[in-house]
Amino acid sequence: MRLTDHQIAAIRILAHQLAGTQSRVRVFGSRIDDTKQGGDLDLMLELPEPVDNPAFLAAQLAAKVSRLMNGRKVDVLLSAPNLMRLPIHDVAFKEGVIL
Repeated sequence: MRLTDHQIAAIRILAHQLAGTQSRVRVFGSRIDDTKQGGDLDLMLELPEPVDNPAFLAAQLAAKVSRLMNGRKVDVLLSAPNLMRLPIHDVAFKEGVIL
């Protein structure tokens, strides 16, 4: 996975600050392939409880992680009981790595 230990720890802390300590973050997409270079960072934030304002939460996490990653583009996908599950969720659950 192309993230440093410091970045992984910081992403976990940010997720817990924004979404609670029961939340989990998965990295999926090109960042889990050590043979590739560049690319954005794809994250899935897993929430055990329904989320009231999913777009705001995803945007907050994306902005904070982007700052941490020196402006790199960050895409955040949410998984929560009250949100529709899409095919991209299946990819993230199957191929993603929990931080």
